[in-house]
Amino acid sequence: MIVLGVESSCDETGLALYDTQRGLLSHALHSQVAMHEEYGGVVPELASRDHIRRAIPLLEHTLAGAGMKLSDIDAIAYTQGPGLAGALLVGSSIACALGLATDKPVIGVHHLEGHLLSPLLASEPPAFPFIALLVSGGHTQLMRVDGVGQYTLLGETLDDAAGEAFDKSAKLLGLGYPGGPAISRLAEFGDPNAYKLPRPMLHSKDFNFSFSGLKTAVLTVVKNHEEKVIANICEQDKADIARGFVDAIVDVLTAKCVSAIRHTGLKRLVIAGGVGANSQLRASLNAAAAKKKFKVFYPELEFCTDNGAMIAFAGAMRLQINPDAAKKDYSFNVRPRWALDEIRDV
Repeated sequence: MIVLGVESSCDETGLALYDTQRGLLSHALHSQVAMHEEYGGVVPELASRDHIRRAIPLLEHTLAGAGMKLSDIDAIAYTQGPGLAGALLVGSSIACALGLATDKPVIGVHHLEGHLLSPLLASEPPAFPFIALLVSGGHTQLMRVDGVGQYTLLGETLDDAAGEAFDKSAKLLGLGYPGGPAISRLAEFGDPNAYKLPRPMLHSKDFNFSFSGLKTAVLTVVKNHEEKVIANICEQDKADIARGFVDAIVDVLTAKCVSAIRHTGLKRLVIAGGVGANSQLRASLNAAAAKKKFKVFYPELEFCTDNGAMIAFAGAMRLQINPDAAKKDYSFNVRPRWALDEIRDV
């Protein structure tokens, strides 16, 4: 079965072809970061318009990369939600229009399920069951995963997601957009003892998170820095604050993951989502895994952020379990808000 994946939930347009026998055949991605950078964040209307411009050229590139024609595919998977409503509508309408034009069935995919299953695209994929940390710009959740569609929510953030805290704290330090990678790079040069920032809910005895207080702590440090404006804080000061922030967020994420492993008795941990590319987080989790005798699995770096490959793969996995999940009903709706634990066995 060859599945075309279409991803357009936010600021990246991704197309991919996945074959259930041969694996990932081809994929293409366009990031809108440069376009949104001058605004300091994603502008939904601009994102939607750019998806319209990019989707078909990326489709042609993906098909050419696999040496295939559109008629060669068996089904089309698209991101139905969650995400920006306008951006989701673009990808959904394109996928359903392609399905109608080629008489191929279509299937809507949960964006976070794509992230959750993306480590299975690696050369050494994890076996079920496992604990998964979904950590991205808009979501921070700990899940127990017993199979495709079998997800149990263990805990989630009560306010800002980890990725949001990264971006907002980076903005406070004048690092621009996207802030997550920038603050992580800067933290490499910081003194870990200069600023000891709070670790919210570190000892809460549950699997929930809270990062808005950490962001507020960064704001307080910046404002109290002799009442200077951000532009006058020296680079070393910025690096020290960045280090304090990154260390705090990594400590909380690592502790919660270890706690979930201990609570469930499972020995496999999967990290998915954009923050999963963070080098400090990976180092901390690898050290904890070595000490506590469990194994950590990560998606390839190119599949940590939004991409079409994860959508094609998630769609293919669902169709392998239930071939009737794909329909030739080309009407569609999108779900900008859609909890992952609402997905049940297929």
